[in-house]
Amino acid sequence: MALILGIDPGSRVTGYGVINAVGNRLEYVACGCIRLPDVDHPQRLKQIFDSLCQVIEEHAPQECAIEEVFLGKSVSSALKLGQARGSAMVACLHHDLPVAEYSPRKVKQALVGNGNADKTQVQHMIKVLLGVSGEVQADAADALAIAICHANTQAHLVKIAGARSFRKSRLQL
Repeated sequence: MALILGIDPGSRVTGYGVINAVGNRLEYVACGCIRLPDVDHPQRLKQIFDSLCQVIEEHAPQECAIEEVFLGKSVSSALKLGQARGSAMVACLHHDLPVAEYSPRKVKQALVGNGNADKTQVQHMIKVLLGVSGEVQADAADALAIAICHANTQAHLVKIAGARSFRKSRLQL
């Protein structure tokens, strides 16, 4: 069993999602959006940090996964996004959580099977995989998708490690 916090950082809205990975089964725990007020950028970064610390203290995840920076509209936007990611990562590290990073393309590939999937496809798959009823906000759905990508990646790595150690033990016999 592993509680995983997924984070979709943003300089205006930061999404978060918490899932419980139990073997091959994924369970929805919580999700939401941190809507940042129209204040100075440093104050927004503090709000991201404080809000994510609160989420971490409430749900006690064991691992964290966050989306990597992608170059969007401008260099200025990418820098602000990078700072928001940094604030989110520090919140996780402040609570001694390991942080994994995934590209948006890898997240979509892991969830939908297509790295070019749109937000509605991601939201649909979140509902299907986690059994969530009702609407899930786009940023929260993205955060849940990041958590699912991490859970699947970790399960795959464990499978590979088990297969390798099995082969090694058979070779030693």
